[in-house]
Amino acid sequence: MNRPGKIICVGRNYRDHAKEMGNDVPKEPLIFLKPPSSVIGNGESVQLPPQSKQVEHEGEIGVIIDRRLCRVSSQEARTAVRAIVAANDVTARDLQRSDSQWTRAKGFDTFCPVGELGEVPNDLGTLTVVTKVNGTERQRGRASDMVFPIPDVLAYISQVMTLEPGDLVLTGSPAGVGTLSPGDEVEVEVLGVSRVRNPVTVVA
Repeated sequence: MNRPGKIICVGRNYRDHAKEMGNDVPKEPLIFLKPPSSVIGNGESVQLPPQSKQVEHEGEIGVIIDRRLCRVSSQEARTAVRAIVAANDVTARDLQRSDSQWTRAKGFDTFCPVGELGEVPNDLGTLTVVTKVNGTERQRGRASDMVFPIPDVLAYISQVMTLEPGDLVLTGSPAGVGTLSPGDEVEVEVLGVSRVRNPVTVVA
């Protein structure tokens, strides 16, 4: 895929993930940004930076925006989804905990693997994301289990910032996040729709 103009992410959008991290479920979508320079494709390496001792996978359902959205309703937002992609919101968890905001923890180069563009189903709630590390399942979550459904997330973001064609929205990660080590292979799949698989290395 082409590099998006911006990447907007949603934190704690699955109750079980919020619980495993010791956090409350937010009352409205918790949004943050990842830099476009963090994007890599299938087969490229997730590189563990020396600044972190605890880099974790976060498999997510990604949404590619089809047209400009500014202060729209959930119904209008739903019609503006161009494609679904598998994505990995790779996170330096120790830095996320130590810093007062998440830019460094989420923003390293290679920290946003993104799969091929997949078809958009009629019912977004049927989408399921699965994360495997070295072939062992670590995460599984359905869009229907999200605290805030995908159209509501898009509409909420559009009240804050204009979404442009090609922007990428990561809609939250289910429970089961875990540490990545050099030599691992991490795979995120939106079942039947999109997949991204990446080896894990260290920054040379």
